[in-house]
Amino acid sequence: MIETIQQIDQVRIIPYVLRFLQPARTSRSVMQHRLTYLVEVRRQEDQEMTGWGECAPLNGLSPESPEFHNEMNSLPGKWQEVANVRHLVRFPAFRFGLESASLDLSNGGRRRWFDGDFADGHSAIAINSLIWMGDRQFMLDQIRTKLQDGYPCLKLKIGGIDFEDEVTLLKYIRTEFSPDDLELRLDANGSFLPDEAEERLLRLSEFSIHSIEQPVKAGQPELMARLCDLNIIPIALDEELIGVKSSEQKEKLLNSIRPHYLIFKPSLIGGLEETREYIQWCHRLGIEWWITSALESNVGLNILAQFCDFLEVDRVQGLGTGKLFSNNITSPLQESRGKVYVDPQGAWGQIPDDGTF
Repeated sequence: MIETIQQIDQVRIIPYVLRFLQPARTSRSVMQHRLTYLVEVRRQEDQEMTGWGECAPLNGLSPESPEFHNEMNSLPGKWQEVANVRHLVRFPAFRFGLESASLDLSNGGRRRWFDGDFADGHSAIAINSLIWMGDRQFMLDQIRTKLQDGYPCLKLKIGGIDFEDEVTLLKYIRTEFSPDDLELRLDANGSFLPDEAEERLLRLSEFSIHSIEQPVKAGQPELMARLCDLNIIPIALDEELIGVKSSEQKEKLLNSIRPHYLIFKPSLIGGLEETREYIQWCHRLGIEWWITSALESNVGLNILAQFCDFLEVDRVQGLGTGKLFSNNITSPLQESRGKVYVDPQGAWGQIPDDGTF
């Protein structure tokens, strides 16, 4: 797919600030809004046809430097020769944005990054529903709403409130719904301290947890390997994958830790081709995986959903983020009762020159 970048001549960057409907809290920070960059590309010989992508680095997680943002902020609204910005491909978010925009262009600029039943509106993808951190009542209200809406899988962010309150919430869920009726995934965002991680995993294991993302901070491979080996709760790597570049580095990381699952955020790990290389390693090593949004706009979310269809995914994916923003871009993607699908009658909004919607 990356070869499609060779087929484009010009690129335009449009910065856009997405506003959360309510503050989005993790164990790292509280977000009121997030900056993303929409990417538009075209060929010199046909300037009416354009391809769309999205460059969506996350502060505190992505390896993008101040230099990157300074350069991106110097580009808005101006069509640039691709040769002038190609050096930015070394940044994973930009690689994903340029790669996906050029892929759209190569497929006719129809917002069809990958053709298939999903893009035609004939199939749907199962997704989890994300429960954000907050006080106990706030999280409980979210949980009740999502359960009433019929989601078969909940993903709870934990580590931001009192641990005993989190245990109480999980106890409530399991009182109402058995593991056969509801899959529970947890995301600790690296919040467990090394000397408490094993005990906390044991406490959480009472509630038939499907998996837990990144129980301890990335960069502690020996500790993470030990927790995976204990197999108290199946462990999924997320932040651990950020910054791992070469095939040799990927192999070393996965062989040393031997996780149960990998979670891919193409915006953070370098794009679609990098994700496919990780998936090849998963096949070799017997590791299962799924794809999750890194809080992109509906542009990035549509790309990821079509990519999942292309990959023929058969498990619940982390694509339930389209309703988080008050000013998201209009798209045909819809979400209902634990699935995302394309509405064949749905329409795309436009990207205005000034980047405001």
